[in-house]
Amino acid sequence: MSPTHEALSIHQLLGLQAQRSPEAAAITAPGRRPLTHRRLHQHVGEVIQRLRSAGIGRHDRVVLALPQGPDLAVAFLAVAAGAACVPLDPSWPAPEYASRLADLGARALVLPAGAEMPSRAVALESGIAVLDLIPVPDAEAGLFRLSGGPVARLAPPDPGRSSDVALVLQTSGTTARPKGVPLSHANLCASARSIAASLGLGVGDRCLDVMPLFHIHGLMVLLASLAAGGSVACPPRFDVTRFASWLEELRPTWYSAVPTMHHAVVRLAGLAPSPAARTSLRLIRSSSAPLPPRLAAELEALFGVPVIEAYGMTEASHQIASNPLPPRPRKPGSVGIAAGAAVAIVDAAGRPLPPGVAGEIVIRGPGVTAGYENGPAEGAWTSEGWLRTGDQGRLDADGYLFLTGRLTEIINRGGEKISPREVEDVLGAHPAVAEAVAFPIPHPTLGEDVGVAVVLHAGASAATQDLRRFAAERLADFKVPGRVLLVDRIPAGATGKPQRARLAEQLQPQAGARPRADGAPAASRTPTESALAGIWAAVLGLEAVGIDDDFFALGGDSIHATLILSRVRRKFSVDLQLRALFDAPTVAELATLIVEGHAREADPEELARLLRELGELSDEDARRLLEDRSA
Repeated sequence: MSPTHEALSIHQLLGLQAQRSPEAAAITAPGRRPLTHRRLHQHVGEVIQRLRSAGIGRHDRVVLALPQGPDLAVAFLAVAAGAACVPLDPSWPAPEYASRLADLGARALVLPAGAEMPSRAVALESGIAVLDLIPVPDAEAGLFRLSGGPVARLAPPDPGRSSDVALVLQTSGTTARPKGVPLSHANLCASARSIAASLGLGVGDRCLDVMPLFHIHGLMVLLASLAAGGSVACPPRFDVTRFASWLEELRPTWYSAVPTMHHAVVRLAGLAPSPAARTSLRLIRSSSAPLPPRLAAELEALFGVPVIEAYGMTEASHQIASNPLPPRPRKPGSVGIAAGAAVAIVDAAGRPLPPGVAGEIVIRGPGVTAGYENGPAEGAWTSEGWLRTGDQGRLDADGYLFLTGRLTEIINRGGEKISPREVEDVLGAHPAVAEAVAFPIPHPTLGEDVGVAVVLHAGASAATQDLRRFAAERLADFKVPGRVLLVDRIPAGATGKPQRARLAEQLQPQAGARPRADGAPAASRTPTESALAGIWAAVLGLEAVGIDDDFFALGGDSIHATLILSRVRRKFSVDLQLRALFDAPTVAELATLIVEGHAREADPEELARLLRELGELSDEDARRLLEDRSA
């Protein structure tokens, strides 16, 4: 077989392009001369020999702790071509590096020359060799030399083979403890060629790589561009204020990013209407987190090019599925068709599910890792060899994949299962909402309730009850957020992915009852407020309720709401729908609703649903509810 059809090593992959387009640009950067494919391949060979002279062989672990830019891009290619490369975030503190270096069994650490970083002291204390990376002055982008290293006998000179581990990453850990993922040369090269094919990349394409190069997303768009014979522009760490100037100077034909970055680009464009004028882009790609449909539409309107949403994960060497290029259809809300791995949907027992039925997404293919490191793999693969992704989704009749959430992120509200993605998509359609992330929050009777953190568009305004009402008009009652929190930004990891598992913990202090100036409940001002406060306290089992306390923050749920509204009906001779408490979640607001006569007649269907729920109530609650209804 020819090298284009057999499993390749990274060194072979780079060598193919050095033969085909030797003088074409491979690596560029702001203010730097381009590095050609020929010189890149040559330099990678030189770095491999430098590693061998330091006694570092094909299977040794070499950690990169370098700032974003062309030096890191070329260092990854060179180290991965000759050893097992482990790129880590250079901003981590010393304790994090101490833990990671020990777990990895690192042989060497590559650092910027002269940089006094916490990782340097950790490596020296641990007996790990430090290699200093020194950029070559006035040279092409990404050329460097390595200084230092262990004193050891020479290692065998050959580069890595296709079956060798080329890259070791850890899963992002947004929902569980990170797991080590070793990826072979064959895995990476197969995925790179798949990405290039799905995007139609060629020699004339240039990617603006704004993703961190210690993340599989950023590394694979780099390798995919080079596999297609194109080039990669490697700016410093993502800076949205410089994005427009990078487009003008570097003239990329595409870029790939997470939705958080896309949102920042759109938001800046809204403040300065002309940053995207006269670009050379032909497509925009989004991956690593769900892309809200409205954000995709805003990007397409801003740049006038198609936005291609893809789905990937570290264990698959990034890409699993991708929406096709026009004129083939791109379905809103879908991450596209299988592109890089075979995709199936299975139930909890691993049995295949038909189109349209949601279940766990499983994958297999040449880009998928053979196993995890330093952790049990039990249950990670089905008996037929499919890797369980932990993601939930469905395939339609045309083979388009729709994600519905992470299995570990599903919110269990009193036995009702809720996908955060569904809630986020609904609130994301509100004209004032820029970002929305749903997550489970503790609830005293239901176990979990739906919390949503919302970032508003610049200059937009919306009250939490407005957002809750908007959701209530579009979602089943049990899916409506119990708490909507307005925040300036969504906490995210270094790759821009929301840290959903940490959101509840980080935002919980903001999620309680509304602040009280003196720590005591705000006193009632009218007989209506006083009567309502007494009803709330009795139903919720509280000593006192202030007029500004939020019903949901006090632990209220649909059962409590029904009991309260039944007593309100008897006390004030008004009928309020259950959703009235979403519109008016405090005593003061509900009193205003009553006084102003904004109540509406009860919905018969809602009443029928409520009666069907009686069997789930305690005997005491059922008795109280029936007494209230007959009064």
